Amino acid sequence: MKDDALRHAIQSKIKSFEDNGTWTLESLPTGKRALGSRKVYKSKYNSDGVIERLEERLVVLGNHQDEGIDYIKMFAPVTKMVTVRAFLKVAVAKNWELHQMDVYNTFLHGDLHKFNKFT
Repeated sequence: MKDDALRHAIQSKIKSFEDNGTWTLESLPTGKRALGSRKVYKSKYNSDGVIERLEERLVVLGNHQDEGIDYIKMFAPVTKMVTVRAFLKVAVAKNWELHQMDVYNTFLHGDLHKFNKFT
């Protein structure tokens, strides 16, 4: 099961990249260097502890970048827990109905203000 599930996870991720036009194949300009990449795999379990699905992520090895040369500033758009708690407090006080969801394939077309290539 794990081999088939892993193969499905890989094929699914590649298909989502292709369907969303996530990247284009280009030549590396003279004097520029490409950043490496790595695939990271993760198992998702259901409430019984059985593997529900496998996920694959392609990550850029950004630890090989030099500050001021390859990037100016770096941040991850993550909500702080204090903000989540404040929102939940307001939702409870106003008796709002809340829903949870998981969004796949987010941040595929972020604005890059500098030339970036990876392999």
